[in-house]
Amino acid sequence: MKQLVLLIEDDAAVRNALCQTLELAEYNVIACSAFIEAKDHISAEFSGVVLTDIRMPGRDGFFVLDHVLGCDHELPVVMLTGEGDIPMAVRAIGRGAFDFLEKPCAPDALLPSIERALRQRELILENRALRAQVTKIDPAARMVFGRSELVNALRDKIRLAAKSGADVLVYGEAGTGISKVAEVIHASSPFSTGPFIKRASQGMTRNALMDAFESCQAGSLFLEDIEDLPKDTQLALIDLIEDRGGARIIAGSTQNIDEEALGTSLSSDLYYRLTTMTIRIPALSERPEDIPVMFRHYVAQAAEQSGILAPHITQDVEASVMAQAWPGNARSLMSYAMRFVLGVETTETTQQGGFGLSEQLAQVERRLLIDALMRHQGHASSAAEFLKLPRKTFYDKLSKYEIRSEDYR
Repeated sequence: MKQLVLLIEDDAAVRNALCQTLELAEYNVIACSAFIEAKDHISAEFSGVVLTDIRMPGRDGFFVLDHVLGCDHELPVVMLTGEGDIPMAVRAIGRGAFDFLEKPCAPDALLPSIERALRQRELILENRALRAQVTKIDPAARMVFGRSELVNALRDKIRLAAKSGADVLVYGEAGTGISKVAEVIHASSPFSTGPFIKRASQGMTRNALMDAFESCQAGSLFLEDIEDLPKDTQLALIDLIEDRGGARIIAGSTQNIDEEALGTSLSSDLYYRLTTMTIRIPALSERPEDIPVMFRHYVAQAAEQSGILAPHITQDVEASVMAQAWPGNARSLMSYAMRFVLGVETTETTQQGGFGLSEQLAQVERRLLIDALMRHQGHASSAAEFLKLPRKTFYDKLSKYEIRSEDYR
């Protein structure tokens, strides 16, 4: 099958010349004179590359670039620039273009660039296909979003807990998705063919616990806010765990229940039975690099639920959401995504006080510096190496944002 090139060029003579060059090199060319003709070909499934002029009437090359990257941020865009437009082309590279070529474009310049872009696209689509195969049989990869080291470690812990068959305590800040992680543990485990039943611990009686336990035989019973389980019901739960009556217990809490809390929340017997396997869900503030990934997913989800077209997520929007603290974690980010899709003015936007891109990026940079220090227990040299920054630059940035590395040891 011939490789695809989507060409967008308003000048008919230039367009015909480019088509001829590409077709002689055995590429399949879709030639368009404007964005409006090309837009229906642009999607995350498009297997080729986009070759577009920068200066065009109406929707120019920068609009094309933003649209393409909004559909698929890994779809290569090669941009054509006229004489004297080199600074503009360099700006395009900064905004995510794969390459730029100066017109008139000779074949020995055009064809190698197109070949590199197509090779990159082919590898990207192959990797996606492989990941898709994995996620079909791996609920942790399919249902837990993010690409940070912390979230990768979380997925590994989920898989280990699922495979072990042991009862599990899942905890994290409010809104981190405790019940969702519990469901992923169930879906990844030998209990996945059985039911997954969720119950609130507060006010649960012995009889209610027994009924819930009986109804999820060969499945998993998730008890939310386990520290609120009445003392008498805790004793009944201990008996059920000891008998191993055919259902797995997954407990959830928004508190880091430790031995100091014993006597005020959980009995010691129940505590030690549940903490054989514990999973802590990191807050969004600890993994800011996951925020754009999650936001894009929630926007797509909200648009599908609302039955409307998902709005374009610009770099400014991405920087803005990444700069937020999100004290409500995934739950508040999901709520914001829905309001973003519906075009509703949000509290976060108001609180942002109209910050420009530079202010938002500064907040993101500060958060990434802190994240690196947290990862490396406050060791500045290791954090600098992790961020691929010279030590002096790293220390200058710490000084700029008034960050003390010793605060994270």
